[in-house]
Amino acid sequence: MKNYLICMDVSGDVDKNTAQENELLFIPMEYSFKDDMRLCESIEDDSVLKEFYDGQRGGALTKTTQISPFMYEQFFDKYMKEGNSILYLSLSSGLSTTFESACAAKKTLKEKYPDVDLYVVDTLSATGGMGVLCERAFRNRESGMSIEESYNDLMEERKYVQCRFLVQDLMYLKRGGRIGAGTAVFGTMLNIRPILRIDRYGKLTTTNKKRGNASAVLELCKQFEIYYIDLYRNDVVYIVDADAKEIADELEQLVKIVKPEVTIRRRMLSPIIGAHTGPGMVAVCFMGKEQQ
Repeated sequence: MKNYLICMDVSGDVDKNTAQENELLFIPMEYSFKDDMRLCESIEDDSVLKEFYDGQRGGALTKTTQISPFMYEQFFDKYMKEGNSILYLSLSSGLSTTFESACAAKKTLKEKYPDVDLYVVDTLSATGGMGVLCERAFRNRESGMSIEESYNDLMEERKYVQCRFLVQDLMYLKRGGRIGAGTAVFGTMLNIRPILRIDRYGKLTTTNKKRGNASAVLELCKQFEIYYIDLYRNDVVYIVDADAKEIADELEQLVKIVKPEVTIRRRMLSPIIGAHTGPGMVAVCFMGKEQQ
C-alpha cells in the first residue's frame, strides 16, 4: 500500500486498470433490481451492467439506498486501526447525503484514532467527474504530495470539473423529482433529449434540450469544445454510457476531432447513478472552465 489510501464510493466511474494499479478502495453501496437488493462493491462487470440496463428497458424498477454513518465507520475502521490515513472522494453533496454521513463517521473515528487522518472530499460531481478527480489524486500521491496537500488541491480543482450528459427516458428524471410529470410525458412524446450538467453546487441543471440523439450528441460535443481548456491537457476525459455504446462511440469520435490530443477513458455507468438516469444516458466529464 502507498503511504496513505485513496477511496471512492462506487457511484463514481473510473478506469478499472488505473484503479487496480493505484490500489483504489471502494465504499460499497446497495441498489435494488426487480425484487432483489444487490451490493455493488467495486467496478461492476459489463455483463452485470448490461443485465441491469436491459432490465430497466423491460420495466424493472431500480432504486438506491443511502450509506449510513455507521456503515462508513465500519468500512474505514478496518484500515485506520492499522494506522492508515485515508483520502475519500464522495459523491456530490448536492445529489446525495453520502458526504454528510462520511463527515459524521469522520468525527467518531477521529476520537477513536487521533493519530490517523481521514480527509473527506465533496467532489461536487458524479460518475466520470469523480473518476477525473480520482486520477488527479493518484498523480498527486505519486508526485509526493501529502494527504493534506492532495486534499487541498482537490478542493480547489473540483470547481473545474465539468460533467455534461444526455438522457433518453425523462420518466427517470421525473421519479427523482427533477422534472414534472407533464414535462416528462410531453418530452417523451416529442423525442426530447435533455442536456444536463452538474453545477458549481453539485446539483443538476438543464442546459439545453434537443430532439433525437444525433442533435443531442452534437450539443454535448459543442459544450465540450466550449468548456474544455488546454491547460488541463494532462487530465483525462471520461465518456460514460448506460449501455449506449453506439451513441458514446459517436461522441468519442467527435471529441477526438475537436481535441485529438486528449486521453479518453470509457466506462459503463455505475448502477448507483444509472438507477436514477435510466438506460441510454451518455456523459462527457473533464477538467475545464470554472463551474458557474
